[in-house]
Amino acid sequence: MTGGRPVTTWAAAAERAGAGLRDLTVRNLVRTGAGGTGLRVRLTNALGDRPVTFGRVYVGVPTSGPALVPGSNWTVTFGGRPEVTLAPGATALGDPLPGRVAPRQRLAVSLHLRGDGGVLTGRNRATAPPDDAAYRSLPGDHAADDGGAAYVEGVAVWHWLDALIVIAPEPVSAVAVLGDSITTGVGSETGHGWPDLFADRALLESWPLAVVNEGVSGGRVLAAGTGRHAEERLAAEVLAKPGIGAVILLAGVNDLGAGARAEPLVAAYRRMVERAHAAGVRVIGGTLPPFAGAEYHTPAGERAREAVNAFVRDGGVFDGLADFDAALRDPADPRRLLPRYDCGDHLHPSAAGHRAMAAALEPRVLLDAAGQRPGQGRRAAGSGRWMPRGR
Repeated sequence: MTGGRPVTTWAAAAERAGAGLRDLTVRNLVRTGAGGTGLRVRLTNALGDRPVTFGRVYVGVPTSGPALVPGSNWTVTFGGRPEVTLAPGATALGDPLPGRVAPRQRLAVSLHLRGDGGVLTGRNRATAPPDDAAYRSLPGDHAADDGGAAYVEGVAVWHWLDALIVIAPEPVSAVAVLGDSITTGVGSETGHGWPDLFADRALLESWPLAVVNEGVSGGRVLAAGTGRHAEERLAAEVLAKPGIGAVILLAGVNDLGAGARAEPLVAAYRRMVERAHAAGVRVIGGTLPPFAGAEYHTPAGERAREAVNAFVRDGGVFDGLADFDAALRDPADPRRLLPRYDCGDHLHPSAAGHRAMAAALEPRVLLDAAGQRPGQGRRAAGSGRWMPRGR
């Protein structure tokens, strides 16, 4: 591998994630995709209702729970200053940090919120097994703490954290997964959704890919929910982030459950692919998994799903295919999930179903779509663990 370029190594979709936080510190636990140098933290107030100020921001290496490896916590600056204020709708990119992060390395991003945070922009139903996705502290600034004693509440929400970016060696690039609750990992008993499992597979098999999860529980293509609709999210949460060479699009089941017809979904898919192509990003089409037996399944919704999947497979618009429908359906009744792949609600895959989805992705198609060639990534991106010295 030669050279390097900015690549998004972790990202999260923006949702309204509650309110009422004031003068405390949140510690977000995440895991990188690709390794690299010059780690940068990007914060967002995309859906906030007022300016938010962070007095200090730190990045460290977690051990268990909210505790950190002693000496690993490093202060983040923004234009050389430790404090940053984000207006409603704004993002802020931290200055590069020294050292190197490894692929699939766990990191803790701590934000000291000064004053009232208003409506929180975060990612609901976030997971970071075996620990909670984030911790909230007692009042005050605990961002620099190595210990976890001040962090008294574990929550499944990532707070104000938009992306982590590194300088990754060529030819590494990122693949973003744009989806709904199936993409966030709902149904998996361990909390490891199929994008996380696929990211582990990419590391194990030395593919030059970072897999970033842009799932929103309840998300739709044609309407907004706790976050933005998928077309808007593609622009604001995928194409606006560096180093993303491809998108896996798996969205539309919630639209069908709300009564959407196939034609508007297909038209939206066409617009999204066109917009991604204009930005130099390719799109892998994911077929919609079966959901007969789910609360909102109807015969009309089933007909629409079959029409949408026929378009994804044969419409000639997408740059590749991820046939999740074929991977998960029951051969005896293709409208339904195979029983062992059903978490019990007939909509979300079980842990075994998420594993089947991760296994169903064809690496050649994905690497080609991301602008790579199989075999280029036989050496893992980055090496060693990030452990900056000093503060």
